[in-house]
Amino acid sequence: MIKAVVLDWAGTVLDHGSRAPMGAFVGAFAHFGVTISIADARGPMGMAKADHIRMVGAAVNESWRAKHGRDFDESDVQAIFEVFEPLNIAAVEAHSALIPGAAETLATLAERGIRIGSTTGYTRPIMQRLAPLAAAQGFTPEIMVCAGDLAAGRPAPLQMWKVMAEMGIWPAAAVVKVDDTPPGIGEGRAAGTWTVGLALSGNIAGLSAEELAALTEAERDAIRARATAELVESGAHLVIDSIADLPWAITAIEERIAAGEAP
Repeated sequence: MIKAVVLDWAGTVLDHGSRAPMGAFVGAFAHFGVTISIADARGPMGMAKADHIRMVGAAVNESWRAKHGRDFDESDVQAIFEVFEPLNIAAVEAHSALIPGAAETLATLAERGIRIGSTTGYTRPIMQRLAPLAAAQGFTPEIMVCAGDLAAGRPAPLQMWKVMAEMGIWPAAAVVKVDDTPPGIGEGRAAGTWTVGLALSGNIAGLSAEELAALTEAERDAIRARATAELVESGAHLVIDSIADLPWAITAIEERIAAGEAP
């Protein structure tokens, strides 16, 4: 019953903890003499990067005014973006490894005849560096729609609609959007698809696979509960730990469809 899955990239398929963009945001603001916290950098994650910079700038406007003598404005968004994008391109190589279980899940989806598309909050220049690194590990979605390709990014549904149109997949209720961020979940809900959130592999947890494994079970449970609450609040139909659990989630969604439920 599920015809296609549309996957996010960082924190979903690769880059456990979504660390590449976080560091680039911190570095880009530091270039202009303004320190932002990791929480500031991660807050709007999943949005198109210019939108993300705009929101972080608004959040740290007081610090920006103290440094530059004026409020953060649209000219600053572009100036920071021009620093951010090369930093992110440089960072993706070090943070391009597939998340544990991703390769097995991709193989399972292929065996089940479920097609794979993708959307991302990354720009196309960033993806021109990252996509070949992913392809070398076996991740080659049929279509990749990037931030900036269309008039509006997440949580607008335009990227999802373009994926479905290009793949010829319909109805939206036969598609599952998988993402680790609220804007990515919102994108799927706005497009009318099922949505699956990822609690432990992505931006909300913000940890590498090794850092996550080093935690106690109680510590992981606390992170899982916090991330699950945030993703459910944003509209996720199901929340799982990582892409390794996606085959189970798709089966659960198909059972809900068989019972007459729609997204």
